[in-house]
Amino acid sequence: MLDIPNNLHLITDAEAVSLCAALRQRLVEVVSRSGGHLASNLGAVELTVALHRVFAPERDRIVFDVGHQCYCHKMLTGRDSLMETLRSFGGVSGFPKPGESVCDAFTVGHASTAVSAAVGMARARTLQKKDYHVVALLGDGALTGGLAYEGLSDAGNSGEPLLVILNDNGMSITRSVGGVAEHLARQRLKPQYLSFKKGYRKVMGAFSLGRHVYKVTHKIKTAVKETLLPCSLFEDMGFTYLGPVDGHDVKGLTRLLKYAKDLEGPVLLHVRTVKGKGYGPAEAEPDRFHGIGPFDPVTGRGLSQRKRCFSDAFGESLCALAEKDGRICAVTAAMQPGTGLDGFAQRFPERFFDVGIAEGHAVTMCAGMAKQGMIPVFAVYSTFLQRAYDMLLHDVALQNLHVVFCVDRAGVVGEDGETHHGVFDVGFLDMIPGMTVLAPANYAELHSMLEYAVHEVKGPVALRYPRGGEGDYGEPWDGQSVTVLRPGRDVTLAGYGTQVDALLAAAELLEKDNISAEVVKLNIITPLPKGLLFDSIEKTGNLWFYEECMEFNCVGRRVAADLALAGISTRYIALRNLGDKVPPQGTAKELRWMNNLDAGSIARQVKEVTDLEKAAGRTSG
Repeated sequence: MLDIPNNLHLITDAEAVSLCAALRQRLVEVVSRSGGHLASNLGAVELTVALHRVFAPERDRIVFDVGHQCYCHKMLTGRDSLMETLRSFGGVSGFPKPGESVCDAFTVGHASTAVSAAVGMARARTLQKKDYHVVALLGDGALTGGLAYEGLSDAGNSGEPLLVILNDNGMSITRSVGGVAEHLARQRLKPQYLSFKKGYRKVMGAFSLGRHVYKVTHKIKTAVKETLLPCSLFEDMGFTYLGPVDGHDVKGLTRLLKYAKDLEGPVLLHVRTVKGKGYGPAEAEPDRFHGIGPFDPVTGRGLSQRKRCFSDAFGESLCALAEKDGRICAVTAAMQPGTGLDGFAQRFPERFFDVGIAEGHAVTMCAGMAKQGMIPVFAVYSTFLQRAYDMLLHDVALQNLHVVFCVDRAGVVGEDGETHHGVFDVGFLDMIPGMTVLAPANYAELHSMLEYAVHEVKGPVALRYPRGGEGDYGEPWDGQSVTVLRPGRDVTLAGYGTQVDALLAAAELLEKDNISAEVVKLNIITPLPKGLLFDSIEKTGNLWFYEECMEFNCVGRRVAADLALAGISTRYIALRNLGDKVPPQGTAKELRWMNNLDAGSIARQVKEVTDLEKAAGRTSG
């Protein structure tokens, strides 16, 4: 644990430097055990300490973008002793969470949202006549998302006092031009210059001739800056621009933040940092250490051997198809490694497109490609596809364009928690006109279904598959929309995707209790197939439907509604899903157990109801 001073406003610059070193060591220590986002946090240590030296997070609103760089913030706000529980079931979240601490201003896990949220808070402060500061902290990667520019445009035009800090660790913004620009940037950030500028504004604004002189000199200064410094974009939006400045100089950052805090109107502070700063392996491989599992803190090597997963199987299958069909293109939104597209990018670079954190743009771009005869395959996490819902409807569905959506991380994803679970796509994809949704249960099925989606389906089509690997069920797809995996007479257990592994295991457990369960697997979940599924339900009279999604518009509800419309009577229907609340963080195994989606829970529930039915039958007899 860290020895954190009670009042960070009172510590000296030397103490701040020591604190940064201790935080950096603590970060490596914690994340090496729990896994998590390391490189982004290492790069934001000095910035976080400087923010806490100048602002009061329990009152002032510090809004993180994505929030994967908030670990030091959590340590400095009373949660250091809890960091051993980071990202575990019931433990500290890896993202800002207001329910966890008043110092976490806003729930967040997706990129490009911070400025918009900050503008809203600043306007609320003004309307309520309250006194607190608002700070938005975003990385340069967030500037690949359109929402960031919408927020910046409105923030600059709002006139609201707020501070936007651009943490630039990738040079997404134009580089400064030569040594003159660097010299000017240093000069304009010196304390003497900042004090003079503040006083000059105040004096010249006191009388009319002074205001006129100020306007003339300001225009001359602006012309010089626009020629030499990379700040014109933000100043054109209405910001007072400060920077670029060294993001690892905690003393300089503290001074600048104090200055920016006293300025009126919107201010943008441009900070340059190194992702993974201070830990050699993370500096050398910042992408690998962006989100990482447990590792050896000395060598940086992972503690567990990486296993093949659905993302890998998808990437391999797509490459095989692209080898034979030059129309196939792969699209990702800043998730090339995570979606299994490294191999495709290397083999077919001219047909690979990473559009950055811009899911909406990716979908509409795919629509344009499809309209002109290409076959775009958009590989995207379920939690991020929901950011492009309008484009799915307006740009793809209305024209019935053939875009293939490979929806990775479908279902519960584990330790990243609420903001990252892929539990909404089942409901919202079903509402897209003309959409076909396939649910492979293993790698062989994924390969066959991807080929079917690319070459057989007309219009928009999606394959959804989970994080991690396949289970015990390894049979290839039979090409049918519904498959009976195990015959039975007493109850119908139905589901799709890898949920069938738990259903088959539950059926084995029930067999020991003389309960015969028929296991039915849906291969296509939109449009809803009937056929063999309804035949099974009519035979057994009992339906138990299990799925990892929210209850609204879940497949089970659609089945129950169609049964009623078809006039098919049943003795019992049980729909088991994630309910109306998004699951918390935890391992996938823990979350499935919590929601009664594991084999043991399924068998127990079915046995309880079946025993009651049998008892009732004996009593009435």
